[in-house]
Amino acid sequence: MDTMYNRLSRLISTWWFYLLFLLVYFLPSYTALPFDPQNTPELIGLVLSNPLIYAYPQIMPLFKFIPVVLVAALLLYGKRAGPWFLVYAALLIAAMAILQNTAFTEKYGLAVLTGNIIVYIVVALVWFLELLQRKTDFSQPTRSLWRYWVVPVALLAFWFPVSEATLGPEFSVANLVSNSAGLTTCMMLPLFLAILSLYHPRVNRITLRISSYAGLITGLLNVLQWFILTEHWWIGVVHLPLLTIASYTFWLSFIKISPRK
Repeated sequence: MDTMYNRLSRLISTWWFYLLFLLVYFLPSYTALPFDPQNTPELIGLVLSNPLIYAYPQIMPLFKFIPVVLVAALLLYGKRAGPWFLVYAALLIAAMAILQNTAFTEKYGLAVLTGNIIVYIVVALVWFLELLQRKTDFSQPTRSLWRYWVVPVALLAFWFPVSEATLGPEFSVANLVSNSAGLTTCMMLPLFLAILSLYHPRVNRITLRISSYAGLITGLLNVLQWFILTEHWWIGVVHLPLLTIASYTFWLSFIKISPRK
């Protein structure tokens, strides 16, 4: 495992890795019916608005409850809860990679966002890798209060205060406990990255780096999608936690901080 870790460490130190990873995002999407690549923004919107992972809305409250339990377990039990958090993150990211980027649409039939799937399968694999390597020490989060700025930002994403009717703001308890955020990569990845940031530098650098880079690119694409290509500005706002936290944790993955902090 140490040999694999060292090889991957060298890989993420090369400039071409990031270029290749970026290009994967733009692989052609698959559609069962003819598709004009110029309609890619429309296709992305259609898939992400009604993906397969949202097929059973009755289970959505469960996926808002489990992360809360896991975060509480990390605070109470530290290292002993770490593997459970890692298993959940890895499995959820893998499920979201496939099921959130696949949908049956009226216009294009079965549609698959190929690039997104590949990128987040890679992200899921590095979380599984951490489960095997155990490079992250969950015994005690940082004592530096300024680093907890990620908590309210991640909470905004996890809450996902969006009205289904208007796509505008709706800060309700019902949204907090039962909406689709628990099954949405753009809302859950900020939470996972925020947690890792609070244990930095005692974290798996590979897991942090690759997850952050994927989130950073996705966040930038969402800013383009929601603030420029469409008029749903509030959807753009609730995607900003992904961009800000991923940018921060990507930076963290390059620096070293005294373990005492």
